[in-house]
Amino acid sequence: MYVTMIVVAALWGAAVGLLVPRAAYRLSVDFEEPWRDRCPAGHVLVGPAGGWLGGPGRQDCATTRSPLTAPLITALVCAALAAAADGQPRPELAVWLLGAPFAVLLSSVDVRVGRLPDGVTLPLAAAVPLLLGAAELLPYDAGSWRLAVLGALVLGVAYRVLHEISPNELGLGDVKLALPLGGALGWYGWDVLFIGAFAGFLLGAVYGLGLILLRRADRSTAIPFGPFMLAGGLVGLLLGGFTALP
Repeated sequence: MYVTMIVVAALWGAAVGLLVPRAAYRLSVDFEEPWRDRCPAGHVLVGPAGGWLGGPGRQDCATTRSPLTAPLITALVCAALAAAADGQPRPELAVWLLGAPFAVLLSSVDVRVGRLPDGVTLPLAAAVPLLLGAAELLPYDAGSWRLAVLGALVLGVAYRVLHEISPNELGLGDVKLALPLGGALGWYGWDVLFIGAFAGFLLGAVYGLGLILLRRADRSTAIPFGPFMLAGGLVGLLLGGFTALP
């Protein structure tokens, strides 16, 4: 059962990860620019959901240089989340697996253009508490919907305060991402919320320090923080999953 869950989760991650590159390409534009509707070769992107769903395309009009990177990362993330469930049919695992490709998508866009699109972060902010509310109604859940909602509010407010203090360090996209991230981490309790949030700042600080030591950046250089928020969130969810009691 345990190994089967991990394998199935990895296959799910690989499958949905194939859809990430095109969406990331379309969303990777500067502020106030329309989403891309053509590939680099000028071909109109067609397919389900108005051309948002689909693979990277032909070699001459691929929408990504590394089409296998996103599926691999998504598969690894999903496999790790399934492993943290410890072989138990926890309903919240379905929420994490549904959210994993969106986390990879947001990270990809943030790395490319330094933004976290509202079209992804805001639906996630609404979907995470709703889905966790449904998960709490099912057997074998290992968290608290009340704490998830409070976690979303607390982390969202905390990031908003940090944004007001230093808007150049944390953007509004980070504030909006803090809502679903806080909800997911809060599901497992305040300690997991704190560890996951702290891990994001720690990872971001280590990365920034590394760039400075390599003389590829200075203290004024802005770095995309979304990937580190999400990586820290993954650390928290794995800890919460391994230590939670049903």
